[in-house]
Amino acid sequence: MKNKKWITLATAVVLAVTALPLGVFAAKKDEAKLAKVTLNEVAHSIFYAPQYVAIEEGYFKDEGLDMTLITGFGADKTMTAVISGEADIGFMGAEASIYAYQEGATDPVVNFAQLTQRAGNFLVAREEMPDFKWEDLKGRKVLGGRKGGMPEMVFEYILKKNGLDPEKDLSIDQSIDFGATAAAFTGDDSADFTVEFEPSATALEKQGAGYVVASLGVDSGYVPYTSYSARTSYMEKNPDIMQKFTDALQKGMDFVQSHTPEEIAEIIEPQFPETDLDTITAIVKRYYDQDTWKENLVFGQDGFELLQDILEDAGELKERTPYAELVNTEFAQNAS
Repeated sequence: MKNKKWITLATAVVLAVTALPLGVFAAKKDEAKLAKVTLNEVAHSIFYAPQYVAIEEGYFKDEGLDMTLITGFGADKTMTAVISGEADIGFMGAEASIYAYQEGATDPVVNFAQLTQRAGNFLVAREEMPDFKWEDLKGRKVLGGRKGGMPEMVFEYILKKNGLDPEKDLSIDQSIDFGATAAAFTGDDSADFTVEFEPSATALEKQGAGYVVASLGVDSGYVPYTSYSARTSYMEKNPDIMQKFTDALQKGMDFVQSHTPEEIAEIIEPQFPETDLDTITAIVKRYYDQDTWKENLVFGQDGFELLQDILEDAGELKERTPYAELVNTEFAQNAS
């Protein structure tokens, strides 16, 4: 009887010990099944909330993707990573794909999904200006963006819409690196205004160093500001990955359309450990209220032509590029 009990106990111990490794091996096997994909984003900003919702809610894993996110800190660097194959997919302004195409790219980088439909930056003044008008910039100095980049071109597009000549009516400093303008604004009082993304705009307000007086997203109207793109060869070789990636993004888009800024902020909070939840919520609300995010990911032809109008107006377009050459809507249209 004692032997029988001992054998039963021993068997139970063996089963308990072997069960754990089997579970671990099964989990590792499932992870091995995930297709690896590297995404290089132009910047890490709350402006791109639907993408971070998709990450935090596990939508990419649900689609069978092991997605690695890298921040490029500038469209030029993100495009270089995509062209070189260091990144599979890039997230940046679509103007970068037009520039690359104009340079004679042999494997064109094609846009397949549009995330934002408004500019994400704000004009910040040193003083409160509740009755701000764009003509108030006459004779003033503004810290702007990189020449040929969407932030700067949209800024100049708004100036021209309001009867201002960017070269004659004001001084725009384009010498400061991306992401360093807020620090430059607080460190040097020679500039009257600065153009800032979030969280820099809100941070300046919290410090009492600046005040948001205008939204470039509101005053420019609907503009295809940022989109996802990949090399033509990668898209042709990996249609399943492309569709799964787009499906995951669409789920993130659906989430922000059906949830409050407070709910969105709670989900994406882990992506911004240096920013408190109240600030994240305030920023999400600011973007939410100005209708920043599209309902779907389809990059329409009207938006692409408007983008080329802006490039042309800025003197950055050698010749217009046919929509079909640089935009593929197949994955976005089939996204679910």
